Amino acid sequence: MSRTRRLSPAPPAAVLALLSLAQFMTAIDFDIVFVALPEIGRRLGFSERSLQTVVSAYTVVFGGCLLLGGRAADRLGARRVFLTGTVLFGGSSLVAGLATGPAMLVAARAAQGLGAALLTPSTLKLITTHFAEGAPRNRAMSVWGAAGASGAAVGALGGGVLTSAVGWEAVFLVNVPLMAVALAAAPVLLAGDPVPSGTRGFDLPGALLVTAGAASVVSGLVSGPGSGWTSAPGGGALLVGLVLLGAFVLVEARTRDPLVPRRIITDRNVLAAVVVVFVFMGTVGTLYYLFTTYLQDVLGYSPLAAGLAFLPLSLCSVAASVVLVPFVLGRLGIRGTLVVGMTGVALSMVAMALGMSVGATYWATLPAVLVWGTFAGLSFPPLFVAVSTGVPAAQQGVAAALASTSQYIGSAVGLAALVAVATTGRGPAPDPATVVSGLRAAAWSAAAVTLVGAGLAAVILRGPARTPGMSDAARRSPGAGQAHDATGNAGPPRGGGSAARRPRT
Repeated sequence: MSRTRRLSPAPPAAVLALLSLAQFMTAIDFDIVFVALPEIGRRLGFSERSLQTVVSAYTVVFGGCLLLGGRAADRLGARRVFLTGTVLFGGSSLVAGLATGPAMLVAARAAQGLGAALLTPSTLKLITTHFAEGAPRNRAMSVWGAAGASGAAVGALGGGVLTSAVGWEAVFLVNVPLMAVALAAAPVLLAGDPVPSGTRGFDLPGALLVTAGAASVVSGLVSGPGSGWTSAPGGGALLVGLVLLGAFVLVEARTRDPLVPRRIITDRNVLAAVVVVFVFMGTVGTLYYLFTTYLQDVLGYSPLAAGLAFLPLSLCSVAASVVLVPFVLGRLGIRGTLVVGMTGVALSMVAMALGMSVGATYWATLPAVLVWGTFAGLSFPPLFVAVSTGVPAAQQGVAAALASTSQYIGSAVGLAALVAVATTGRGPAPDPATVVSGLRAAAWSAAAVTLVGAGLAAVILRGPARTPGMSDAARRSPGAGQAHDATGNAGPPRGGGSAARRPRT
């Protein structure tokens, strides 16, 4: 049992704005650095081979530490972890912007990754704390998803603009004032963390094993395409990571207080959502790479022009997340929304494959881009709604971290696989027709895998159902005497936070 501090009286819109800002910043940091890489290499003296560490230092630490961040949010309190992540992310961004050499910048990027790994699961847990399960949480997740989509768009555009106008340092320093705003607002807006009445273990061996294992797997997936799958940085790191994750499973089976509670491992909806997240990000996330390759290598676009070409996609994605997701979730539920969304994404990939050709223009692919953005925006938020539905409040952080880890590793696996498909049979200097042929094959493959993901969502995810009791924040909101199902419909009152059975599909 635990004693809970007084909940924040802050308006829900202000709380959601703060949490969306954190999501926006962690999303923007994936893309904003890419356009600045050539100047970073020249100014700081990176070699051509070592320059990719500016990206991989962030991605490896972020992907490897998500589960640790999620469990910390559950055990130490989501607001505490959110504040710690904000300080670490903002401070390391400042150091990165002031870096005078490669080692300083790479270390700062690794610290940024750790800050993001603390922010992401704590942000999702705070959404479940402040917004009741059902329609309020669906709307909040929709805005949160839109913040991520807009962050990706601003990253692609802003990196080019800031680097051209100010210099490479600006792509990191832009985070500092935004994180300062978040740090000032969080203590005022966010509900207080529970104060535990007793002590419980943190499963340090499990935390170390899963962090090292996940980081090694992500490192291998990032390095494999460039270094080769038989090299130490590629296949070697991947093998070490899998061994460490196997050891983690053995340790978890024998510990009294595991890092990933058995209740989460056996939850059908959580596991289904984690699998579908993996498939979805393995294809949709990779489509960005395929499309920008087409724009730059076939149509001859500059990096900045290619970033502008993604603007319609981002606008459609944001609009779908904010406008369509609450409505469609209310009508079709999580499972139906995911099936419709992922099927639409698969169709957009087919249209993309048909629209790409050597003599074509951007306008030939624009309809596919609009469909892609709309259905991707419709699909992403329900994945995290599914993960949070019915999970006890004390385990929301680790559930969110599982989904985020699956999202990240799925992107890495999908990129490695589809790049291999796109480049099969290419020589060192392929002609545009060969490039287009490979990109088409990759798009067809991505469409097929996305349809498999839609089928998994239809078969494995449970249908709409009443879920366990609401959080304390929800009980203080109007209509808190009613439960909400996954579609946002009100159910009969119940008390005591007791779990309700979920019907099988």
